[in-house]
Amino acid sequence: MSASALNGDQSTAGAANSEAGDEVNKPGVAENSRAVCDVCKRLYRDPKILPCLHTFCADCIGQLEPVAVPGGVNGRRSPSPPRDRPAATVLCPECDSEVDIPPSGADGLTTDHLALDEVFLQTLLTGNCVVCDLCSDGHGEKRCEVCCVNLCDFCSKAHRRQKRTASHTVQCLQELRAQGRLSRPVLCSLHPGQELRLSCESCDLPVCLECAATFHRDHQCCPARDVVHRHGDRIRELVTGNLRPRLQRLEESLQKVEISQETLQARVEAAAAEVRAFARGYATAVESHCTSLLNRLEELRVQRRNQLHLQRVQLQQALSDICGGMDFAERLLTCGSEAEILNAKGVTLRRLTSLVENSYDPNPETVATDDGSSICFMPGESAGKVEGYPVVGVIHLKLLDLSKCSIEGEGVQRGMEGQQSHFTLVCRDSAGERIARGGEHVLVSIVHKEKKNCKVMTTVVDNNDGSYAVTYTPVELGTYSVWVCVKAQHVKGSPFVLNVKRKFRRHHGTFHCCSFCSSGGAKEARCGCTGSMPGGFKGCGHGHKGHPGKPHWSCCGSTVEQSECLPQSMMAAVSPRSQLRTVEL
Repeated sequence: MSASALNGDQSTAGAANSEAGDEVNKPGVAENSRAVCDVCKRLYRDPKILPCLHTFCADCIGQLEPVAVPGGVNGRRSPSPPRDRPAATVLCPECDSEVDIPPSGADGLTTDHLALDEVFLQTLLTGNCVVCDLCSDGHGEKRCEVCCVNLCDFCSKAHRRQKRTASHTVQCLQELRAQGRLSRPVLCSLHPGQELRLSCESCDLPVCLECAATFHRDHQCCPARDVVHRHGDRIRELVTGNLRPRLQRLEESLQKVEISQETLQARVEAAAAEVRAFARGYATAVESHCTSLLNRLEELRVQRRNQLHLQRVQLQQALSDICGGMDFAERLLTCGSEAEILNAKGVTLRRLTSLVENSYDPNPETVATDDGSSICFMPGESAGKVEGYPVVGVIHLKLLDLSKCSIEGEGVQRGMEGQQSHFTLVCRDSAGERIARGGEHVLVSIVHKEKKNCKVMTTVVDNNDGSYAVTYTPVELGTYSVWVCVKAQHVKGSPFVLNVKRKFRRHHGTFHCCSFCSSGGAKEARCGCTGSMPGGFKGCGHGHKGHPGKPHWSCCGSTVEQSECLPQSMMAAVSPRSQLRTVEL
């Protein structure tokens, strides 16, 4: 066996388990005791110390899920763990720190002998009956400090008579209970019964006498009491010189934060008290106003409910009559024989004919139109004062009034050929105010007065604020009729008269003084005016025959800059020239 096989504590899991044994979940064991594992909530079994200095059972540590496997991950170190089990990184259940587990698993961690002392001490302090670990029958009254076993009186005497255990120290359990503090020897895991009394300076490990004589015989070993002060001083220096001042600063900062939290809480509570005081003063007025609004709503609901109930009864009766007639007729045709059909045809035909002629046939456009959508709550509108407090929120009963609806925009009267036009329908109530909701059934139809088959496609967009945007694009000139209907009824002024004019023609030439100047003297440059120049020039020039005497458009000869470009046929009717010429630059 190599020296590396000896871990830092040189204690075995079997010894730890013998300490805890079956002493878990005993009455009287405090849940926050130092002898209890924070994971399994039981007395420690083989307690191991994590690198963050928190202690847990070896089994509990082995059940932790790894969060990272060292070796090439995010640039971390890349050791060479054994093939059977690689090293892993887990989160400490106590502080959530990332701690590395050695390749040998939890067994490779340092055993917490202080926790083992606490386990045994806790077992003694509970006052429960301790069973002899050797015979399992007698009452345990004594304990061997070397073997770490509880012994009855008979087994204790036998333990002393054996040569191998005659030198072991046996103490009375009653005395151990009275001491309140237990200090036990730390035994070697390779040589049971041998206490770790030496320290190997080469391996930096505690060892027993046999280990020093075998595995560490060429190493420098010295008594543990000679070197423990050096390590203790280093630990004490880190605690006293570094960590304790930092602990004091952290505690002061934490205290300041807690004071700030308390101050913040006090200020918030004071402000909350002010808010509640104001709310109590305002609540009565608001509650009274709310009650009046609800009463008004209830009155409207009863009125509308009665109307709808009457309409519902009529519809249900008509529906029942028609369903009954249809069911009988379908059953007769499906299941009846020829004789049965002929026998019942008379009464069946009379009933079906009566249903067709006399049954209630509603128009879906007009049924249940008063569904309460006209009831609007306006939360931002002032409602005066209630008990001296100003309140807002009123209920409006806005019913659509077709005579108050209006059309906005010139698109309902004038349009251009081939150009999109638009206008807006605004729905209003009887008071002339806009109904601030959408959902109305709006129909717009645009038809040519002379060409009845010439209809214009329209698009109606509900803006959900009581207005409806209408867009259309006429393709022919002439006069049109514009029908604007809401719920199959014309609004005021409908049908409207729409005049569609010819599309405005823009100039495509140059507004110049003459073609000679605008072209830089090019002979091939043409112009739409009647002017001509001698010498082979095809355009106009200053002072020559036919020149308008002022700036004009080269495309049509018009002398008005902000004008429409007239077609050549129209220009020919007013021009003595039979052919128009344009500037070709």
